[in-house]
Amino acid sequence: MTRTVTDPFTLEIVKDKLIAISDEMFYALQRTSKSPIIYEVLDYATGLTNAEGDLLTQGNGITGFLGNLTFAVKDTLEKFRDNLHPGDLIMTNTPYSGGGSHLSDVALVMPIFYEGQLVAFSANKAHWTEIGGMAPGSWTPLATEIYQEGLQLPCIKLFDRGVLNQALVDIIEVNVRTPDLSIGDMWAQVSALRTGEKRIKEVCQKYGAQTVLDSMNRLLDQGEAIARAALRKMPNGVYEAEDWIDDDGMGSGPLRVHVKVEITDDEFICDFRGNPPQVQGPINSTYTGLVSAIRTVFVAVTNPAQSINDGAFRPIRVLTDRKTIFTAERPAPVSIYWESNEYVSELIWKALMPIAADKLTAGHFLSVCSLIISGSHPETDELFLLVEPSAGGWGAGMTQDGQSGQFCIGDGETYVIPIEVAEARYGIIVDQFALNTDGGGAGERRGGSGLIRDYRIVGDEVQVSASFGRHQFVPWGANGGHSGTRNAIQLFKDGVWHEPTGKVGGVTLKKGDIARFITGSGGGYGSPLQREPQRVADDVKNGYITREEAERTYGVRVTNDYGYELTAVRLA
Repeated sequence: MTRTVTDPFTLEIVKDKLIAISDEMFYALQRTSKSPIIYEVLDYATGLTNAEGDLLTQGNGITGFLGNLTFAVKDTLEKFRDNLHPGDLIMTNTPYSGGGSHLSDVALVMPIFYEGQLVAFSANKAHWTEIGGMAPGSWTPLATEIYQEGLQLPCIKLFDRGVLNQALVDIIEVNVRTPDLSIGDMWAQVSALRTGEKRIKEVCQKYGAQTVLDSMNRLLDQGEAIARAALRKMPNGVYEAEDWIDDDGMGSGPLRVHVKVEITDDEFICDFRGNPPQVQGPINSTYTGLVSAIRTVFVAVTNPAQSINDGAFRPIRVLTDRKTIFTAERPAPVSIYWESNEYVSELIWKALMPIAADKLTAGHFLSVCSLIISGSHPETDELFLLVEPSAGGWGAGMTQDGQSGQFCIGDGETYVIPIEVAEARYGIIVDQFALNTDGGGAGERRGGSGLIRDYRIVGDEVQVSASFGRHQFVPWGANGGHSGTRNAIQLFKDGVWHEPTGKVGGVTLKKGDIARFITGSGGGYGSPLQREPQRVADDVKNGYITREEAERTYGVRVTNDYGYELTAVRLA
């Protein structure tokens, strides 16, 4: 593209306007959506790309969508490059290409034209509470092929030259269990895209289209320059890590996964070759999800404050095989893809911990730990769908204890559904919502605590599905810190508490039964015997550990008035 000679101050002003437009799109979607998983949890993302589909800016709720919008736009260009017009709007959720994650995450893409020229795309992706399939809420640990997981939208026009494809809307309405929510969220996404289109046209009108295009290039080039400068500060070398995925829910597992990361002055090479082939159960991730998970950690170890765009990701190179658990292809099920996808980020994180301990922590509870409770509302007799992720414990770092009750790396800056909303909209009562102070993750810096939630059923009958990874293989400690603790689902059914498990699919609970959801503690950092005795005493006082744990693990005997004495283990 021929670039005009525009003063750098104007280019910077336009660049910042592009970032502001993405933020405005983000809030427009949140404020017009109908589902709590969008307007409360923030399970969505919005962004702008240039005319070639390169990401310019992104407003993010879910970290797992980082850079993911790029694939939706490039998929649109591949299919419609010579057939895009003002007023078009394209919809896709196909995980193996532009959709990127699972069918519940629906992406919408809108080409933006100014004076007949394609100048940009606005795009967003949001988790729909329902997209059809064999189970309410659409994702389920029981799926064995993509066709059981919901309605597939293979990059199809929702609007053609401004005319609504009513047939497509009709198909969606009769294939989802909650059409009011799904169609309502679809219109919220449309509204956000049109907001982006309006603002881009305003900027083009004020500064000229060529100036806007030049500013887009400047934004991408700056992103690359900043990322490469940060990469050159990291020590060159090859770093490796391995871990274990519990199982796929269908008899495969444990599954050993690994990565080799090579850092040079110019490249960040992630080698995922040799990982397990795609499995029968729905824990598979696709290539687009793999790339987004890599990008997440790359930003974390280079420059977390950097504005996200595809220029910043140019140093990344990915090596992998086809049809692995991280690069699944049709018809592999992917509805609980996070049980493998989260390992992509944490494997790289674990590999780089020795050289980036000032930026990274020990292992965290990792899984999205998502759950679905569905049934007839006891007051309205209408179908309700409680679909939400869980917060848990993060690992400790060099200088601080781990964070408690935070979402996993893939969920990022999201939130739980408030108790008041959950009890008002769904057939449950929250009997307990508390920190899981199990004493896990001991260290000089202690791992953060997970959470315990007890949902008591108040309707006649509900169905419960949930997938809590890291049930068998717990978060890792660093530099002598102890491991964290496991995630678990435990059901009170038929008058007894059943053994904790990591996955449940479509289990029936009746009035008075309880579904307990437990997330684990993060890993510790450094030897527990190096923790300051006063901190240990404070941990006992605040209920994070018991007196017995303080003496046994930390070598500190805490007195009744929360003073302390050092044991022989400490003094040795």
